[in-house]
Amino acid sequence: MSPIQDLLSVLDLEQLEVNLFRGHSPPSDRQRVYGGQVIGQALVAACRTLDAAARPPHSLHAYFLLGGDPKAPIVYDVDRIRDGKSFTTRRVVAIQHGEAIFTMAVSFHRDEPGPSHQARMPDVPTPEALGKTLEREQLLPMMPVAVRRYYERARPIELRPVELERYLGKRLAGDRFHVWMRASGTLPDDPAIHQCVLAYASDMTLLDTSMVPHGRTLFERSIMAASLDHALWFHRPFRADEWLLYAQDSPNMSGARGFARGQIFAGDGTLVASVAQEGLVRERRQQP
Repeated sequence: MSPIQDLLSVLDLEQLEVNLFRGHSPPSDRQRVYGGQVIGQALVAACRTLDAAARPPHSLHAYFLLGGDPKAPIVYDVDRIRDGKSFTTRRVVAIQHGEAIFTMAVSFHRDEPGPSHQARMPDVPTPEALGKTLEREQLLPMMPVAVRRYYERARPIELRPVELERYLGKRLAGDRFHVWMRASGTLPDDPAIHQCVLAYASDMTLLDTSMVPHGRTLFERSIMAASLDHALWFHRPFRADEWLLYAQDSPNMSGARGFARGQIFAGDGTLVASVAQEGLVRERRQQP
């Protein structure tokens, strides 16, 4: 199967009981499950307990409790907290080996009329322009091995970072990091699938942004990093198989915790989602 078909298979949970679902992880050399996968699967589980087409999710707030085992299935237990007239609330707990590894609250809301405003999309090169730039083709072979492997491997989400030169140690003029992203293949028309795919992708580059003010990246062997929590707000409809701009920055780093936030724009400038995350970022202890 293609990478995007693999992702859709990973997001297609098996229903064990009315509120109980089981997911799997794709084969990989990871020591722990990718956090975005657990977010995406948990959102799928929550969406399957109501009519998400009539009342789509508008926000989720999650905590990573333990690193997931990629070789074991993950069971998602959904608690139907509330079914109101306008809002629906679900709580999802991901379980492996008898322990909770992840918990997430999801709120759903039917669309209502009202005032509207949004932030302005940053002025950056288009993904098409980035893809045709000879300079970028020359930069990638110069990248550290870990960076090359990450961006060159076949994946369900295509990534085109705007400030690629930061991986060569160049400090950015500003503290923002922009990445164009989209699913690597056409997705079904179901809006919930697009939201779950975006939830999956939203964890890919965000914590790395916390190193931008320091002129470093999480690809350095001396750094250990792990997501601690994740929040995502859906603002407007979108397609995850069309280019989306992930505009990210990091207002704070302290106590070995990096805080980063992002705004996700469609190609026409529409703000479709916002994200915030805190993660553990610490120097590895050197062996004596």
